Amino acid sequence: MDMIMLFTRRRNFIKRISLVTVQIGLLAFSLVFIVFPLVFRYSVTLQRGILFLTFITYPRDLDLSNPSSVGLYATRSFFLNVPDPDVEDNVSQDKDDGGRTKRHVRIGLWHVLPKHVVKRFAKEMQLSDEAHEDLRNVTEVKDPNIDQLETVIKSSFPLVNSENEQQFYERLLAIPGNTIVLYLHGNTASRGSGHRLDVYKLLRNLGYHVISFDYRGYGDSDPVSPTEEGVVRDAMTVYNYISNLTMNPIFIWGHSLGTGVATNMLAQLNYLDDKAARGVILEAPFTNIKDEIRMHPFARPFKHLPWFDHTIARPMYTNSLRFESDQHISKFQQPIMILHAEDDYVVPFQLGYKLYRIALDTRGKSWGPIEFHRFDGSRKFGHKYICYAPELPELIKNFVNNYHKDIF
Repeated sequence: MDMIMLFTRRRNFIKRISLVTVQIGLLAFSLVFIVFPLVFRYSVTLQRGILFLTFITYPRDLDLSNPSSVGLYATRSFFLNVPDPDVEDNVSQDKDDGGRTKRHVRIGLWHVLPKHVVKRFAKEMQLSDEAHEDLRNVTEVKDPNIDQLETVIKSSFPLVNSENEQQFYERLLAIPGNTIVLYLHGNTASRGSGHRLDVYKLLRNLGYHVISFDYRGYGDSDPVSPTEEGVVRDAMTVYNYISNLTMNPIFIWGHSLGTGVATNMLAQLNYLDDKAARGVILEAPFTNIKDEIRMHPFARPFKHLPWFDHTIARPMYTNSLRFESDQHISKFQQPIMILHAEDDYVVPFQLGYKLYRIALDTRGKSWGPIEFHRFDGSRKFGHKYICYAPELPELIKNFVNNYHKDIF
């Protein structure tokens, strides 16, 4: 009798445990696959938060005001104000000449000087011993424009300090014959993170000025919630800053989300003539946000749900988070170079190749050429390490040399 009662109790206990387990499972399923998509559909804040991952910051304790702390000597850190009537009252404001309030967003930038220029003015910039050691093997570049102005610049800036730093860097940027690369980063961290530093170093080694910045909400820029319109406005402000200082050729380099910013910006700047960008490099690009969401690894548990498009993909379009490079790429004429690794699991390779095919089919025959460079998956470059490909410097140099004098 006791054995029967014990068996009955155990069976009832197992039933209760099983029932609780099923209930917890159903609750978890409902929360993850029903409640979350519904919340996502109606929350613009959540949509922006997942697209613009401003909360991901690395490396920790990075001092963006001191680029030399991450190995970027001869680099100026500064800020620009982006006029934006849509920002909230607690963001930076000042008054115009008529006493009216002007709202703007402050964004942080770096200007990285090319190495051959740094070597010419190393004494005036008071570089560290480590920087001098790094410059020791830099080959002197015969540049008649710098040769002509070097003495004048050195006499004007015998010592570069915080008071004359802006004038010094802008003077060097404006020297005829320079090439400038405007770098647009992806949706995490800041302009000072990881592989981005290596991209800047690669470009400065090739003799280019590099301008990099953080969109609103990122790095040391104002903590304003990013939107597609907002980050494109930031990029256009930086582009205008450069083009107002110099007539030298400007190339745009966008990575990941930055490719969507680049194509959107260029589509809006297609009215420019002699101030137009000479070309654009798209590293790990995608067609549009809807396609990227469907193919992103984080979407795999959700994309087979019947309500996936209705609750996740479509709402971002409704709220103007689109980054439609597949539309924008046919609205500007500049040459394009696309770089994509086959083992990119963040922005799948097929999206970059699809964008390339769309560009071939939709762009004018007399427009700038389109190059597509595939990096074999066995090389393990993934989403952000194409910058370590040994052939990349030559690819970039050829692209720049081919088109730096052409205006399409």
